[in-house]
Amino acid sequence: MNVQAIVEGWAAGGAGPLGIPGPLVLAVTKVMLVVGAVLTLVPGLIWWERRLLSWMQDRIGPNRTGTITFGTKIAFRFFEIPLPKFLHNRKIRTFGLLQPIADGVKLFFKEDITPATIDRKVYFIAPALALFPAFALGGTLPWGASHVPFSEIAGGLYHILTPIADVEIGILYVLAISSLGAYGVILAGWASNNKYSLMGGLRASAQVISYELGMGVSLACVALAVGSLKMTEMVRAQEQPLWGGLPAVQNWFLFTPFGFVAAVIFLICIIAETNRAPFDLPEAENELIAGYHTEYSSMKFAVFFMGEYAAMFVLSGVFATVFLGGPNLMPVNWAYLADAYPAARGAFEGMAWVNYWLGPLAFLAKCAAGITFFIWLRATLPRLRYDQLMTLGWKVLLPAAVANFIVVGLWIVATEVYGPLGGWAAMLGAFAVLGVLYMNFAAATKASVLATGRRGVTMVDPSPRRSVKMVDPNKA
Repeated sequence: MNVQAIVEGWAAGGAGPLGIPGPLVLAVTKVMLVVGAVLTLVPGLIWWERRLLSWMQDRIGPNRTGTITFGTKIAFRFFEIPLPKFLHNRKIRTFGLLQPIADGVKLFFKEDITPATIDRKVYFIAPALALFPAFALGGTLPWGASHVPFSEIAGGLYHILTPIADVEIGILYVLAISSLGAYGVILAGWASNNKYSLMGGLRASAQVISYELGMGVSLACVALAVGSLKMTEMVRAQEQPLWGGLPAVQNWFLFTPFGFVAAVIFLICIIAETNRAPFDLPEAENELIAGYHTEYSSMKFAVFFMGEYAAMFVLSGVFATVFLGGPNLMPVNWAYLADAYPAARGAFEGMAWVNYWLGPLAFLAKCAAGITFFIWLRATLPRLRYDQLMTLGWKVLLPAAVANFIVVGLWIVATEVYGPLGGWAAMLGAFAVLGVLYMNFAAATKASVLATGRRGVTMVDPSPRRSVKMVDPNKA
């Protein structure tokens, strides 16, 4: 019996190994696939960020830990073993891949300092709350295809293993669980009994309101277009013909006008969600020492660190699922091409087979691209001021997301009444009207600023000092 038949038997309620019920075995298998992947990839993500930042900033990153240097022999206490000549004085470089492992071992054995005046229960719960959302969200990500193309040749397994829970309120679940990450930051700042830590927690609580509204409305645009909150349904909707008229190309939402606007808003919001630069104000080291985790050390600090990278990885997976076709390798409808060009049907069926079985790798590649974008921003943009973050969230992201939501509603109504062409005409007309309104609003804002004048504070007098003539006291 092959692996697919065993898993299908478990899913049907059959007995698992050692008499354990099959559904329980299948559930544990699904959980371990996600949790193991996240925990395994976090050290690699840390290494990738440090190496990529070193390349971008023209400096040396981690490149020594793990390098193996051979001599001419291996010497023991009472005997020696000569090595082959091709290994003499040879170095095998691992490019610092073991550096995150060494850092983890160091943090594990580092002295754990706990301040005396903290709220102990909340202090120890906060790191777990920071790590919990990443695993809870990972259980809803469809990292493999949910249906099997050309089942007579491809077989199928991923539709049984992924996702762990295909919840009906998928996007609402994402918004609810992702916001819980802020509780870990807030409680850490409160429990530390440190004014700088408390300020970092207050910053997190204030900014979570400002950007999560825009994030929620941007995802609502996609949910309205799909007609469902389930993430698997969003993946299936992106496998439809592009713009309703190009059947050979998949309709990834990033390629649609409303989807592109929603993707940009959501991408900015998840950067703030993970407290990454340029929105890392809760832990601004030049203002708050280290912010909310100033009083944490050893493994508790490592848990905060892991939570940040795990959240980056999982939210990149959410972005890939909602806007980049999920586990689909390329935005191509291979089934349509196989039916349209019978002469090349075998090649197209083979590509569909590749697209199915390489779905998890394609999904991981999209998550890696998201992580790389996070790192690129950190190396490029300076940290925003707090008023700039609030202005961006309330005056830019939220109005843009609401306007985009109205455009999607007009497109759906016009499509049902006047057909696809009418829907696209309504969408483009709505975008044009919104563009004119925005330019008028920007011009009016600029005129009001010029009329009232810009206010500023001069910290240093730019005028040069007058030279002081020295007088000889003997001649005075």
